[in-house]
Amino acid sequence: MYLKFCLLFLLVTTSGSPEKWAGTTLPEWIKGRFTDGYGNNYSVTDELFFMEPRAKYHIISWNEKEQYLLTRNDQKNPSEKGLYTRIDFMQFKGMEPYGWGFCLTVYNAEDTVSALKFPQADRDNPKKGCGGFPFSRMKRRVN
Repeated sequence: MYLKFCLLFLLVTTSGSPEKWAGTTLPEWIKGRFTDGYGNNYSVTDELFFMEPRAKYHIISWNEKEQYLLTRNDQKNPSEKGLYTRIDFMQFKGMEPYGWGFCLTVYNAEDTVSALKFPQADRDNPKKGCGGFPFSRMKRRVN
């Protein structure tokens, strides 16, 4: 575990990317309670991306410029327990009530370095840019 942390630290500090660590503030538009286009519910905080009621992804870091969250899968998730997930995201324009979308670009990486090396989602094609599937569209929940 110490070695993985050191590798992630070196990757981030030598890449020059504007990496934000869990505990810092995510953009307000991505935080809150949401429903996707399929009726599934989510809660997003600075520390957790929660696909209610079962799958929790603990945010390790995020990159606003490259638009991704790097997370560790909760040990109690139904599958891929303790592995790493990169969640690519994007804001939408003209798709109200959907303000943004996400893609689980990789959800079963062995470590953070592998998750970061995985090819990013195609934001130029949100209808098929998530491995041939659409980004999950998110709208804010009122309740």
